[in-house]
Amino acid sequence: MCGIAGFFAHDGNAVGTDADAMLNRMLSSMLHRGPDGRGAWLDRRGSAGLAHARLAIIDTSTAGAQPMATADGRYVISFNGEIYNYRSLRAELRAKGCHFTSDSDTEVILQLLQSDGPAGLSRLRGMFALALWDCEAQRGLLARDGLGIKPLYYAMTSFGLVFASELRTLLASAAVRLELDPASVFGYFATGSVPEPDTLVQGVKMLAPGQFLAWSGGRSETGTFWKLAFPETGACDAGVAVARTRAALEESVAAHLVSDVPVGLFLSGGIDSNAILALVAVAGASAGMAAFSIGVDEPGFDEAALAAAAAASFGVRHHVLRLDAVRAQDSLSDFIAAMDVPSVDGFNTWTVSRLARSHGYKVVLSGLGGDEMFGGYPSFAQVPKMSAAAHAMARVPRLARAMGALTQRLPLSPRMQRASDLLRPGVDMSDAYRAYRGIFSVTDAARLAAHYTGRSESEIRRDIPGREELASVPPADRVSYLEITRYMRNQLLRDSDVMSMSHGLELRLPLVDQGLFDALAGIPSSLRLRAGKQMLLDAVPEIPDQVKNAPKRGFSFPLQTWLQQEMGPEFRNAAAGMPVKATQWYQLWSMMALGRWLEARSIAPKGTIGGSPG
Repeated sequence: MCGIAGFFAHDGNAVGTDADAMLNRMLSSMLHRGPDGRGAWLDRRGSAGLAHARLAIIDTSTAGAQPMATADGRYVISFNGEIYNYRSLRAELRAKGCHFTSDSDTEVILQLLQSDGPAGLSRLRGMFALALWDCEAQRGLLARDGLGIKPLYYAMTSFGLVFASELRTLLASAAVRLELDPASVFGYFATGSVPEPDTLVQGVKMLAPGQFLAWSGGRSETGTFWKLAFPETGACDAGVAVARTRAALEESVAAHLVSDVPVGLFLSGGIDSNAILALVAVAGASAGMAAFSIGVDEPGFDEAALAAAAAASFGVRHHVLRLDAVRAQDSLSDFIAAMDVPSVDGFNTWTVSRLARSHGYKVVLSGLGGDEMFGGYPSFAQVPKMSAAAHAMARVPRLARAMGALTQRLPLSPRMQRASDLLRPGVDMSDAYRAYRGIFSVTDAARLAAHYTGRSESEIRRDIPGREELASVPPADRVSYLEITRYMRNQLLRDSDVMSMSHGLELRLPLVDQGLFDALAGIPSSLRLRAGKQMLLDAVPEIPDQVKNAPKRGFSFPLQTWLQQEMGPEFRNAAAGMPVKATQWYQLWSMMALGRWLEARSIAPKGTIGGSPG
C-alpha cells in the first residue's frame, strides 16, 4: 500500500533536466501515503519517470522497495495496493520458469505483466493502481482495480501523460494548471462528490475502474479488463444461496487477512463490521487482533458499547475514542489539511484511522460495502418508489409542469427541492437516486457552480454522467448498481483511501471484492436484497444477537447538532454570500469543504452572486 506518481513523455527531449525536479515534487507531496520508504526512477532516455512512497505490508524488507525493475531492467513498476492471491500466482509463474528475488506481491505483478501483458490484469484479486514502463519498447501502462478501491488520476500535458494516486500530487508536478471544471463543481454540489471520471480540475481525469491505459509513441488507448455487471438470474434455492454467500464471504475475509504485519478492524455496532469480525474468528485470526471504534455522547449515534460487547464476545481487544463537538472542532483543521478533494464525508474515517495508527497498526479491515451488496440502505425501498412516481407524473405533463412551477415559489425542504427535479421530462431511476442521495437541487447546484466558476448557469451541464449505463442492468439490481458506482465509488471509497492513507494506514475492504461480487451477483436480488440484510445475517449466524436487533445507525457523527454548537461559526462563515441558502449540515459542509480546498490553493470564486440566469 503506497502512493505512486510519474509521467510518460511524448519524447525524451520534451522533459529535459526538469524531470528529476518534477518527480521529487510529486514524491514529496505524497510521503504521508508511504512513510516506510521512497524511491524515484527515470528512464535513461528521459521518456518516463516513476515515483513511489512505500507503506510496507507484504515483504517489509528492502527487497520489496519500489520502483521495482525486472532482472534484465526492461520493465519497471510503481504499484499501490495489495494483491491477495499473489502467492498462488507466484507458484504458477515459478512453474513456468520465473525466478523471484523477493516475497512481495509487487514482483508477482511485475512478472505477470511481463509474461501476459494487460491480459494478466484480470487475474489479480485485490485493490490496485499501477504504472508499468517497458524501457525497450518505450511503452507505458496504467491500470486500476475493477471496483475502483484505489484511485489513479491522470492528465495529458504539453509533454505527455502525468499520473498520481492523489490529485494534490498531480498538481504538485506543476505540469497541470488548476482551473475549475464547471460541470464537476455542479456535480459536486448536486451529489456531494465529483462523479468519476471527472475531477474538479479541467483536463484531469480518473482512470475508470477495471480499465487500463496503454501509452505508446505519444498516444494513449484505453481498454477494459473487468466490468461491474449484474447478470440475469434464474430461480435459486434459498439454502443454496445462503451457502454460496457464506463460502464467498469466508474466502474474501481469509484473503484480506494476508499480511506480514498485524491486522486490525474498524468496528461499529452494525451488521457489516460484525460479520467481518465473526468471520475473522472463524478463520482463527481473532487472537491478538484489535478493534477500533469512535464513541459520541449524543443519544442515537453512539455505538461504542455495542462494539465493545461484540469485541469481547470474540476475544478481541477494543479501543474507543470518545468524541464531542469540542474535540471535533479541534480536529477540523487537520482533517481539512488531509482532504485531497472536497467531500461531505470522510471525517469518521479520518478520526478512526488516526486512532488505529496511534496504536501502531498499519492495516485494518472495514465493513464498507455491505449495504451496497445486501440492500442495507433505505434507498433500496425509496428510490424505486420515487422513480415510479416520476414516471406516473410524466404521463400527465401539464400537471407536472404546473407542479414544477409551483415548487419554484414554495419554501420547500432540501429533500423536497431535489424531489421537484423529478418533475422534469425524461427522468429515469438515476435521477430519482440523485434526488434521494443528493445535496442541492439541480437549480441550486447550477447556481453554485456558476458562482464558483464565473460561467452562466445555462453553460453548465446538468445531467450527471452515466445514465445510459442502467439500460444493461436488471431493474431489480439498479439501486445496488447505483449505490456501488455512485455513492460508494465517488465518495466512500475515495474518502476511505485518502483519509486512511493520510495516517499511513492501509484500509482493506473484504465486502468490496471482485471475487465476492462475482459470486453474489448471480444470486437473485429477491434473495440477496432481502430487507434488513437478511441474506448476510443468514450467512453469518455468529453475529451477536444484540447487533442483529439494534436499530441501523450507520457509521456517522451527530454533525447537525455539532454545527449548532462549537463548530457552527466555521460553517456559517462558509455559507455567507452564497447564491443559495444552506439549511442542512451536509449543505454547509459541502460549502466549507470546497471553500477551504480553494483557499489552500489561493483560488477565489470567479462568479458574481447568483450567477447568470439559466
